Amino acid sequence: MATSSLQSKTPSTSQSTLVWRTIQSIVWLIGLAIVFNLFFYPTLGIHLFWNILIPIAPLLLVLATGVWRNVCPMASTALFPRYIGLSKKIKLTTAQSGKLYLTSVILLFLIVPLRHLVFNTNGLATGILILSLALFAIVMGLLFEWKSGWCSGLCPVHPVEKLYGQNNRLSLPNIHCDKCYRCVTPCPDSTPAINPVSSKKTAYHRIAGFLMTAAFPGFIWGWFQVPDYEGSITFSQIVIAYEFPLLGVLVASGLFLVLKRFLTAKKLIAIFSALAVSCYYWYRLPALIGFGIFPNDGMLIDLSHSIPKWVVSVIIITTSLFFFWWIVFRKQKQISWGSRPAYAKISRTKTSLP
Repeated sequence: MATSSLQSKTPSTSQSTLVWRTIQSIVWLIGLAIVFNLFFYPTLGIHLFWNILIPIAPLLLVLATGVWRNVCPMASTALFPRYIGLSKKIKLTTAQSGKLYLTSVILLFLIVPLRHLVFNTNGLATGILILSLALFAIVMGLLFEWKSGWCSGLCPVHPVEKLYGQNNRLSLPNIHCDKCYRCVTPCPDSTPAINPVSSKKTAYHRIAGFLMTAAFPGFIWGWFQVPDYEGSITFSQIVIAYEFPLLGVLVASGLFLVLKRFLTAKKLIAIFSALAVSCYYWYRLPALIGFGIFPNDGMLIDLSHSIPKWVVSVIIITTSLFFFWWIVFRKQKQISWGSRPAYAKISRTKTSLP
């Protein structure tokens, strides 16, 4: 009877895998097409990447982080060496994992302000940035076991996944991992209600977790106070690009430390997660349709003469209320982004970096 039950599940499992592999391939090809456009049709490429893909990503991370973890084209690129048997499968130590986590947060805080200086208006530079990150992803995949090097390590998007995906709704099949190799602990894909401070094993983990929970909302606010620059970049523009986000980091961190005395850690992290994503869309949605602080910056389509401004206000207020309900007030189901596959037998001969 058990054998019959297992056999009945096998076709549907294979079919599900085939569907996910197909989606992965389509998304990867879309990513390739975006890079192509960034190099050869930069205006279109900038709209596709910065004004369509990136604005959708935070919403997807909040609602269904596991979907993004399954189809992210950079993840597929990073894991390709492992799929074809070229990875050295090095197991990261706890300290190394913490260093990668902190490095990913620092990369996020360094790269994002550069959007105002270079990437938002220069398709070639954005294309080079993406290819450079892809090269890093491949190297990490060549060296380290499964997702530990890139997807759950050096990727600058991963800390945002942890911040936004802590009240996940769907637990999906982990389509990349057929078995669990314990490549990183706690595993972000299969740990219920994971957040940026879920791991406090080292000082690196704790610093990175604090920056992503306490500082990130302020960083987002500060980023939106800076205009895009074109042409030659001056030193004063560089200072401004980082000055406002840094100011936001300091104010938000101070507020976090004050509120820490009155709220539980779980509630406070949820509030700051909702603050971060709400702040992003509070500024980003109006800019997309021509109501931004700085005219034409990040605009996809100009609707400023087609709809009244109060409509935009209703949209961003409704969006913010939704995120606070979803992340803070909605009952947490304690589910993970994806299901954990069966544990693999770990060879004792595997090495780690010194």
